[in-house]
Amino acid sequence: MRLIHIIFVAFVFTFCQGQSINHTHTDKPHNQKTTRINKVKDYYDNNKGNEQASKSTGTVSKGTLENGKLMPFEGENFQYFDTLSYLGGRAFTHDKVKKTILDTYQVLAKQCQGRQFFVMECSHKHGGRLFPHRTHQNGLSVDFMMPLVKGGEDYYGLDTIGQQHYWLEFDNEGKYSKDKSIAIDFNLVARHILLLDKQARNHGLKITKVIIKISLKDELFATTYGRQLKDSGIYIVKSLTPLINNLHDDHYHIDFGII
Repeated sequence: MRLIHIIFVAFVFTFCQGQSINHTHTDKPHNQKTTRINKVKDYYDNNKGNEQASKSTGTVSKGTLENGKLMPFEGENFQYFDTLSYLGGRAFTHDKVKKTILDTYQVLAKQCQGRQFFVMECSHKHGGRLFPHRTHQNGLSVDFMMPLVKGGEDYYGLDTIGQQHYWLEFDNEGKYSKDKSIAIDFNLVARHILLLDKQARNHGLKITKVIIKISLKDELFATTYGRQLKDSGIYIVKSLTPLINNLHDDHYHIDFGII
């Protein structure tokens, strides 16, 4: 098991102990789901933030966030990936980033009808360290789950496992290590990134960095939208430390910058 897996396991165990939803042993699945939905709704209503503009200070690696905005847990074609992470205050972002993400999903709802997407971790309400991430500190960083396909069809079987998703492993061609019939939809990844940058510029932002496992870039750039992405000028990382590189096979990390 990779070192980071051990770190995440310890983190998730500790996190779940502190943030878990209490159910009696007699709770039925339907009651559990209803309880979860109610808790998420109440949390959003109580923490969605004020009407003041957000302010990001410092860098994505050392910064803070004022007037952070909570992402909705779900929408027409998207969902936050983990209830415990959400209730633990890890889905806040800059208001311009939130608008960018939501506008992008609106476009994708029309262009890719029926396709569901998953947002992963963002920032704390006031920024600062978001363990175990090295960035995500000033509300301008967001992780997005890799969309998957199986047998030419959209596949969601690995999308609802929560925090464990961060330690799924995909090979250098983007195929799931435990089932090679499950693979990353690289064309959709590239399409999403291009749309995010386009919508970001409508809100005074731009994508400053995309982090993805280096060995996956060839697969990404070989697709139709991938070729457009390669020529777009959007910066895709050229090198990473082995640890960070291996972590970015199941998701892509995006840093936004204010223009």
